[in-house]
Amino acid sequence: MSTDWTLWRSFAAVAQHGSLSAAARALALSQPTLGRHIEALESALGSKLFERTGGGFTPSELGLRAFEAVRKAGEALAEAELLAAGNSGALEGSVRLTASIVTAHYVLPPMLRTLRDEFEAVAFELVPSDSPENLLMREADIAVRMFRPTQLDLIARKLGDTPIVACASAAYLARRGVPRTLEELSSHELLGFDRSDLLIATAQRMGFTLRRDDFVIRSDSQSALWQLAQAGLGISFAQQNIITATPGMVVIDLPLQIPPLEVWLTSHKELYGSRRIRAVYDRLAELLSAWLKTSSTSH
Repeated sequence: MSTDWTLWRSFAAVAQHGSLSAAARALALSQPTLGRHIEALESALGSKLFERTGGGFTPSELGLRAFEAVRKAGEALAEAELLAAGNSGALEGSVRLTASIVTAHYVLPPMLRTLRDEFEAVAFELVPSDSPENLLMREADIAVRMFRPTQLDLIARKLGDTPIVACASAAYLARRGVPRTLEELSSHELLGFDRSDLLIATAQRMGFTLRRDDFVIRSDSQSALWQLAQAGLGISFAQQNIITATPGMVVIDLPLQIPPLEVWLTSHKELYGSRRIRAVYDRLAELLSAWLKTSSTSH
């Protein structure tokens, strides 16, 4: 008996995410479609793969065993696709890029303009995401990472560091003044994270007391915080290269030694064998490296 791989793919998504709705979002399918896939697969097998509960779908004993086999099969299929893609010698087709939401929104667009001009037969797919996309599973061909990649079988190149500094709009600083010390900073309107304690923990490591209540506006979206800072609502923290490239935004000199973010460019080693992927990877590396060098000397 041969069962359609599409059904097994839907099964694996439901088993992984625990509900039809979450699996549907992950696969960009509708819930009824996922439901029909599960029913068709169970009918073909003559066995139940899930126990339906109020909280969602719980894999049965058979479902748990099947999930591991399907997961391995999916990885093997992805690897075969990587090998095939890596043999492509044409400078045409598509290249799927992923980067953090902030980098995708505020750094990559002008670079994509350059890439499109130079690789006219290549279509680009941009995936803004703060989660580490799986290069092996072809969720992306090339990834811009703000940390050293640890996944096996990757080509990874460190391009440089981007400093994290305090900033505000010129309009805000004209209205409230420019803080030069940590004491002066504490009297200003601060923008920060809502549920994440990243800024608070970083401040504590540097001996600077910061509390959630100190942030007059809170959001876990870094893009939203950047827009709020541009609107003159307070002082925030951002990548120096983005600040200096944005009219109306000002870097604030403070006695804070915030660790910079490392910038890495990665791809799967099998994909890097593709002329198309390698050409885009190498050119993007040049563009990002130039961007980082320019920003580091502009302040």
